[in-house]
Amino acid sequence: MANRAPSEKERRRADQAMVATYHQARLADLLENVRGGFAEYDAGRIDAFELDGLIHQYKRATIELWKFCAVSGSQLDFVARTVECWREDKEEPDWWKSGAPQRRDR
Repeated sequence: MANRAPSEKERRRADQAMVATYHQARLADLLENVRGGFAEYDAGRIDAFELDGLIHQYKRATIELWKFCAVSGSQLDFVARTVECWREDKEEPDWWKSGAPQRRDR
């Protein structure tokens, strides 16, 4: 049996699965920061306000990740190819930093 190119529908499904897997993995990474924050809080190394700040950073980071991953149509192809390039280059964005509070310079 000869190798055939995947149909457009098959490629789209594969892209959707890849982006969903990427999204879930990065969410798990972000949750590790929250888990670490709770460990620091439980050990008395940070206070409730610092933990609250970590939780807010998590939420902002997940919003940025969601904006990137929650796509359809031609955007899905762009996101899938972007993730592939990041993997090849071993260079992905730091989603945790994307949720850091913005400093306001006066």
